[in-house]
Amino acid sequence: MSVPLGKLVLFGSAAAGSWALVYYLIQNTFSRASYYQLALEQLHGHPEAQEALGAPLNVHHLRLTDKHNFVDIADAKLKIPISGSKTEGHLYVHSTRSAPFQRWHLDEVFLELKDGQQIPVFKLSEENSEEVKKE
Repeated sequence: MSVPLGKLVLFGSAAAGSWALVYYLIQNTFSRASYYQLALEQLHGHPEAQEALGAPLNVHHLRLTDKHNFVDIADAKLKIPISGSKTEGHLYVHSTRSAPFQRWHLDEVFLELKDGQQIPVFKLSEENSEEVKKE
């Protein structure tokens, strides 16, 4: 069965356009999520991480196929690509919540630079767990 090239191109373009739209919507959903925003706030408030990356900081799109990017009802784990004027790296985020429709709370955020150096940005401890829950 032969298909005219024009129809093949039209259907192929529509499928690619649909995939691009779905990819954009998923990216947009991640970037608006509180666990994503809370992690970026921690990064922007961390002088050592900012100094290591160099200003200005650029946040890049998540690779949705990366096994480190995972979200379910109670856990969220992300690997956010970050770059600055000096170097680049990934911001690793682990966040949890006690039940569906509850607020997300950061458990750990760390920056891993291209050279392998790791900079702890945030770690939930007994001292700051009450402070975080109050926000």
